[in-house]
Amino acid sequence: MFFLPENYRHPEFRQGLRDQFAVAPGIAAWGLMTGVAMVKSGLSTVEALLMSVLVFAGSAQLAAVPLISSGAPMWVILATAFCVNLRFVVFSAHMRPYVMHLPLSQRLVCGYLTGDLSYVLFVKRFPKHGGSAAQVRAQQAYLAGNCGLNWFAWVGASVLGVLLSSLVPTAWGLGFAGILALIGITCSLASSRLRVVAAGVAATAAVAAFALPLKLNILVAIAAAVAMCLMLEKTPLAYRSRS
Repeated sequence: MFFLPENYRHPEFRQGLRDQFAVAPGIAAWGLMTGVAMVKSGLSTVEALLMSVLVFAGSAQLAAVPLISSGAPMWVILATAFCVNLRFVVFSAHMRPYVMHLPLSQRLVCGYLTGDLSYVLFVKRFPKHGGSAAQVRAQQAYLAGNCGLNWFAWVGASVLGVLLSSLVPTAWGLGFAGILALIGITCSLASSRLRVVAAGVAATAAVAAFALPLKLNILVAIAAAVAMCLMLEKTPLAYRSRS
């Protein structure tokens, strides 16, 4: 799907590029900061470059890097990354009808390249899957353009951050730029009242449990938000937020 020449010539491919271009600067700022943070945390240049390209998961990388630098047990690092990326299970379940007709290799590439905002923009553009062959082709072309630019923005900036990390003064405040990027992404994903509640609960729990060692406050925040959402899922508030 991502390597078919006909997709690149489709109008929806250009539309996907335009939609992703609006959020690409935030993705790039986040990637740049993450690249610098990986090297500053003790990873070698090769390790940081491989992590940027192979993992391609900004939030999981940011969660794992301080644990790696502090010598946390492997199970804590893996459990943290697993919990941070649990949202992609939901994304995959929603995306399944859109891509099940594709070969396994293309579905794997799609899963690797699809990020938070590329998923949000795609389902906003195509709220219903399927349709005619022309509609399916349009969906594939849009996803190719959208995810392609997302990958280049993230990986390009992250690699740049890794390579230039020794030249970037800490006083420049790239960490603050990364926080702004994360806030922008979080706000864009908070598209319903239930998600706003989940974000508020997670933030409150993370701050309340900040003193826990090994960044375990992240796990506490995720558990609290999931528990609250499960409690509220069948309430009138949840139903109204979906309408």
